[in-house]
Amino acid sequence: MRIGLIGTGRIGAFHAGVLARHPAIESLVVADADPGRAAGVAGAVGAEAAPTVDALLGHALDAVVISSATASHAGLIARAAGAGLPAFCEKPIALDLPGTLGALRAVESAGTELQLGFMRRFDAGYRAAREAVRSGRLGRLHTVRAATSDPAPPPAAYLPLSGGLFRDCLVHDFDILRWVTGREVVEVYATGSDAGPAMFGAAGDVDTAAAVLTLDDGTLATATATRCNGAGYDVRMELAGERDQIAVGWDDRTPLSSVEAQGPPVPEKPWSGFLERFAPAYEAELDAFLRLVMGSGPNPCDGREALRALRIAEACERSRRERRPVALSEIPPGDG
Repeated sequence: MRIGLIGTGRIGAFHAGVLARHPAIESLVVADADPGRAAGVAGAVGAEAAPTVDALLGHALDAVVISSATASHAGLIARAAGAGLPAFCEKPIALDLPGTLGALRAVESAGTELQLGFMRRFDAGYRAAREAVRSGRLGRLHTVRAATSDPAPPPAAYLPLSGGLFRDCLVHDFDILRWVTGREVVEVYATGSDAGPAMFGAAGDVDTAAAVLTLDDGTLATATATRCNGAGYDVRMELAGERDQIAVGWDDRTPLSSVEAQGPPVPEKPWSGFLERFAPAYEAELDAFLRLVMGSGPNPCDGREALRALRIAEACERSRRERRPVALSEIPPGDG
């Protein structure tokens, strides 16, 4: 196969390495808004660099992988669909519902495939948790606790373009909550704090957030996130049922210290970031996409899944802003 990769920043460069090594790929073409960066990544992985996205799409491609800046996602998805190409895109499709729905309509009109990059679905721990819930091992699930903690804030220039903590970060927790439990969120109550670095308040964002989510079977979930966790990169989920409880993301590298005398030791090498923590999952999701392109596997996370997660994030942002519970029925469903 001949694959095109659009965007060669941090995650794009990682994807380029994965794609270049994949046995099903005969050639890889990369492009970026910064042609010099694209050339550097291409040289590092043995790929071909295209000077522009137009030039990249002019190649005889079998599919495209989109890992460019968020603001470009919807347009590039539509362009790939117009070219009849299946596309893999990092989340989000867009930072708002109209942009998301427009891209989804383009894909559906063209009859092509779109797979979204919610990599936690491919993590071994989350997959085991899903099986534990679905098999009945936990009994009736009553409580879920999800947490995402970044070790350091992103650059200030990124914040106004990110969509905010709920849409940019916690959207992963919202997606994986649905995927693991098989249930839908019906109501949220969310809040946030910008008491950390001043750049968050200046951008109208928060550096720390928390949400209580009610699922359609009465299960209660909490989801918290922060950009300021100096101990390291910490992503976990705890699921408690009437028979048992389990945890995802708790291992000898979890950046959490116990104050109990018999507690586990401080991790010698805590997780430093998302690429290190989820590297196998990122590789697995791209492998699944290539199997989709070859017709040997289903779409494991289509665009409608991104729409559903975004609606939860939209409800949380409204709840934070208006300081009240928000039902998901208040958020326009589109076709989702």
